[in-house]
Amino acid sequence: MREKICLISLGCSKNLVDSEVMLGCLQKEGYQICSDKKEGDIIIVNTCAFINEAKKESIETILELSELKKNGKCSVLVVSGCLSQRYGEELKKEIPEVDLFIGTENFSQIGKILKKKKYSSPSFGNVLVKKPNFILDSQTPRVLSTPFYTAYVKIAEGCSNHCTYCIIPQLRGSFRSRTIESIVTEVKNLAAAGVKEINIISQDTTLYGSDLEGNISLATLLKDLVEITGIEWIRLLYCHPDHIFNDLIEIIKEERICKYIDLPIQHISNNILKRMGRKEGGAEIRDIIRRLREEIPGLNLRTTVMVGFPGETKDDFNELVEFIKEAKFEHLGTFKYSKEEGTPAFNFKGSVAEKTKEKRYHRLMEVQSQISRQKNQDKIGSKIKAIVTGVNDNNIMIGRAYFQAPDIDGIIFITRGSAKVGAIVRVKVTGAHEYDLEGEIIGAD
Repeated sequence: MREKICLISLGCSKNLVDSEVMLGCLQKEGYQICSDKKEGDIIIVNTCAFINEAKKESIETILELSELKKNGKCSVLVVSGCLSQRYGEELKKEIPEVDLFIGTENFSQIGKILKKKKYSSPSFGNVLVKKPNFILDSQTPRVLSTPFYTAYVKIAEGCSNHCTYCIIPQLRGSFRSRTIESIVTEVKNLAAAGVKEINIISQDTTLYGSDLEGNISLATLLKDLVEITGIEWIRLLYCHPDHIFNDLIEIIKEERICKYIDLPIQHISNNILKRMGRKEGGAEIRDIIRRLREEIPGLNLRTTVMVGFPGETKDDFNELVEFIKEAKFEHLGTFKYSKEEGTPAFNFKGSVAEKTKEKRYHRLMEVQSQISRQKNQDKIGSKIKAIVTGVNDNNIMIGRAYFQAPDIDGIIFITRGSAKVGAIVRVKVTGAHEYDLEGEIIGAD
C-alpha cells in the first residue's frame, strides 16, 4: 500500500503555494495525499515565522502533531518552511520527535528526500537549510488546494526591500522574478483546468520584472494575462506603494483586472516610515492613493498598517488614525509590531508597551469597522459581479464580489436566486453588515 501523507499549511497564501508544490512533488513520487492527520503515515507542517503570533501557531501545531508521532499512526514528522529556515538547528534539539526540518530552498525536493529516506541517514542529518534560490516554473508539479475556480499565482520569490522590521529577506532570499513565459503557461494551464479567478502574489508584486532583462514590468505581464481565454478575474495582492507606476495604473483599467489593489502602507507618519526603512513618506503615500482613486473609477483598496513600532509616539498614532479616516480604505488589516531577532528594528530604542499596542490595535479596528460598514451600506441597491463559492451551515448560498479577496475580506450572503459553485453572476446588493453584504442574483454575468 502507498504511504499516506497529510500536509498542514500555515501562514499566508505565498506559503500555501509552496504547500501545493510539495503536494505535487509528493504525488509525483507516488505518495497518497490525505486530509486527515490521524490517517497520515507521514505528516508535514509548512510553517510561518514572520511574527511572534505566527511562530507561536507553528510551534503549537508541531507539538500537537508530535503526539501523533508518539501515539498515532504517524511514523515520520516533517517541518518545512520559514520556521525551519530560521530555527531548524535549535528546534532539532527542542523537538526530537521531528524527523526532518526543511527550509525554503529544498522543499520542492521533499518527495525525493522522503522516497530515498535521506532524512534518516546519520550522514544527512535532519536539518536541510540552504540559501534560498528556488523559483517556480510552469513545469513545477503542483496540486491546487483552493476551490476549482480560483488559484494563487506566485510571480516572484524573495524580497529586496529590507524594511527594518522584516525577517523575510533572510528567510526567502533576494527578489527574483519568474519569466513571463513561465507565468503565462501556468495561467493557461489553470484556465484549461477550469480556474476563472487568479490572485497574483509575491512578496512585492509591483517590483515584478525589475531583475529581468528587456524592460519587463508587472504591467507587461498583465497585458499578456488578460488575453488568456477562460480567466475572468485577475486580482493584485501585496503591491508595494513605492512601485506603482503609470503603465500599471493604465492596465488595471482593463476589464478582466479586478478594480482591487492590496497596497500595504504600514504607516503614514514620516517619522515611523523612515525608521521602518520605507522609501516613500506620508506625502507620497497620500499622492499615490489620490492618483489611484482618481484614475481608476470604482477602485477598492486594501491596506495593512502596523501599530507599536519602536518610537511610535501618541502623535504618530493619532496621525495614522486621522489618515485612516481620511483615506477610507475598503479593507484594512492591522497588526502589532513584533520584535524579531536578526532585524535592525530589534535593537531600536523607544519600545512601545504591549498594553499600548493592544489599545492602538483595537482603536484602529474600531475606526475601520465604521468605515467598512458605511462603505457597505453605500453599496445597497448597486449591481455587482460575484463568484458563487458554496453554501454555509445555514444552507444560505454565499459568494464573493470582485472586491473581496479569498480568505481575507468579507463575503456576500445570496438570499435569492441560485447558481452553480464557481459561476460568476450579477448580484443586486440588498443589505449590509460590518464586513459582509447581502444580495440577490439578478442574472448570469
